[in-house]
Amino acid sequence: MIHNSYKRNENIVTLSLKPIAALLYNLLLAYFVFTIARMAYLVENFSTFKEGLTFSHGIEMFVGGLKFDTTAIVYSHSLYILLMLVPLWFKETTAYHKFCRWIFVVVNALCLAINLADAVYFPFTLRRTTTSVFREFGNENNLLGIVGTEFVRHWYFVLLFIFLVWLLYKLYQFPKIKVFDFNTPRRRWQFTGINFLVLALSVVLCIGGARGGLQSGVRPITISNANEYVDRPIECALVLNTPFALMRTLGKSVFKVPDYYASIEASARVFNPVKQPLANAQPKKKNIVILIVESFGREYIGAFNKTLEPNGRYKGYTPHVDSLIAHSTVFEYSFANGHKSIDGMPSALCGIPMFIEPFVLTPASMNDYTGIPGHLSRWGYQTAFFHGANRGSMGFLAFSKKIGFQHYYGRQDYAADKRFGGDADFDGNWGIWDEPFLQYYCTKMGEMKQPFMTAVFTVSSHHPFVVPQKYKNVYKDEGTLPIHKCIRYTDMAIGKFFASARKQPWFKNTIFILVSDHTNQSNHQEYKSDIGEFSAPFVIYDPSGEIKPSMRQGIAQQIDIMPTIFNLIGYNKPYLSFGCDLLHTPAHQQYALSYINGVYQYARNGYVMQFDGSKVVGMYKLSDRLMQHNLKGKVAQQAQMEQELKAIIYQYMYRMVNDKLSVN
Repeated sequence: MIHNSYKRNENIVTLSLKPIAALLYNLLLAYFVFTIARMAYLVENFSTFKEGLTFSHGIEMFVGGLKFDTTAIVYSHSLYILLMLVPLWFKETTAYHKFCRWIFVVVNALCLAINLADAVYFPFTLRRTTTSVFREFGNENNLLGIVGTEFVRHWYFVLLFIFLVWLLYKLYQFPKIKVFDFNTPRRRWQFTGINFLVLALSVVLCIGGARGGLQSGVRPITISNANEYVDRPIECALVLNTPFALMRTLGKSVFKVPDYYASIEASARVFNPVKQPLANAQPKKKNIVILIVESFGREYIGAFNKTLEPNGRYKGYTPHVDSLIAHSTVFEYSFANGHKSIDGMPSALCGIPMFIEPFVLTPASMNDYTGIPGHLSRWGYQTAFFHGANRGSMGFLAFSKKIGFQHYYGRQDYAADKRFGGDADFDGNWGIWDEPFLQYYCTKMGEMKQPFMTAVFTVSSHHPFVVPQKYKNVYKDEGTLPIHKCIRYTDMAIGKFFASARKQPWFKNTIFILVSDHTNQSNHQEYKSDIGEFSAPFVIYDPSGEIKPSMRQGIAQQIDIMPTIFNLIGYNKPYLSFGCDLLHTPAHQQYALSYINGVYQYARNGYVMQFDGSKVVGMYKLSDRLMQHNLKGKVAQQAQMEQELKAIIYQYMYRMVNDKLSVN
């Protein structure tokens, strides 16, 4: 309650300072809420952050986070600050300040809810959520069910939210001042004058808080500034807060051409994404089948992890894919180029990695470009994309058409085919279960004219991590993470797909590529490092035996699919891809690209370099799987790798900004 006692002749300066004191106290409550939310973020994702985390480093990150909290608080509380400081004496009433309290509580409740929700979402993105999330899920109609599931699973966050909002309401400080304290015109003018000066000073301070400082030459802080306080880029998520990340990316231009090179031609002398056909290219139009498997991280695959646990006891969760790998070409290191499903599509099908924001969610997605299906459609191939979700889900229908797929088959198409189980095979969340949909995929390819190029995007190994009812008792004891039973189920579905495909007349005339869209839940620290988080399978399977099965040295990534298969089939036209041909490029020249929390990662020739856009911040051996030994400034290859990465970034940004993603 507002204090009822007053002194009519109390010093006017003292009276004038009471709203200011109440405001400062209440803003401290806001900082308290942001800090508790950051602690909850850390606890919820402790297994990801614990590597290298010490008490002193944790304090350093939390203190650094105050700068970003200040910006978020200034922006979100600007109306509240104005209402508290407006220099009008007659506003000092009980009703007015109750109204201010409700604004304060609602604003902080919203910020708290966003931060806590993002703590749950973090494992799927490895960064704070930005405004791209609204475009990413703009076409989904099942989000309420997913959110409802998370409310139940994270009931402790619901209780924390309720408790903190109640605490804010109870601890809120009212100014101990009444309108009848201003019983003379002189006192009213004095109050107005003092508060006007305070308001003017507050505007200056708020500008400094919003920008991150008042020093000359200070630019408004952005997400990338969080790297000042971290040892690993992934820790930026702990320094930042989600309201800040949303505010800083609202309506912002994503891509800007850096000044690393004077021209596109100069950068092309170091790295050129325009690929030319092999000099002796001979058309060999084999079918191309690309399986993009949801969340199928390399960690889950036993064939890649013989030494992951002592005495080779680690078997993984993919016996069918392990069997496939024994007859395939795979690589010592292989990575996804992003950490979302919408990152995986442009990377696997267009040779475009994810830098800064998902490409398909930026204005550059309207540029003139194509992908594997577009090139091959013009070369005489029949092309089709398969995704068991609703039409429009994740924007995949629009994207598949954009890059040249002639046909799209989704949940509705599956349901309309009387040969299959219809909507009874819908998982209730995302789409048709993998087992029946992959059989549908195999059947539909049998109806296509050869040569054909197809891609399928599976859905079952996805949050909320459930399997069909008939398999609940079969896979109930699989692994220690919720996703493990789903991986076993999807692996079984892949095994049945290949069993059916082997009976098809087109099988031996087909090259299969199996990759994942991104990684997911992890048990082992080496798969939680900045580069390990991107470790994903890259499997080339040629049933004809022309590509000899082997485990090759070198590095593979999603964006290598296009140049690798184009040279395999003798494609004879130039095209654009940021990857390389894995079968004709020496192992020491193969590379992988990724981006995490404002830092570019470039793996090549046994090292991974981290570059924040202006300087190298990390240099590690690829064999240093926990990334414990930063060799920055100690590796001879660093200078060359930095120039190469700058050329890649320059080419990427220039082509995005200037609509140069196609080859005339």
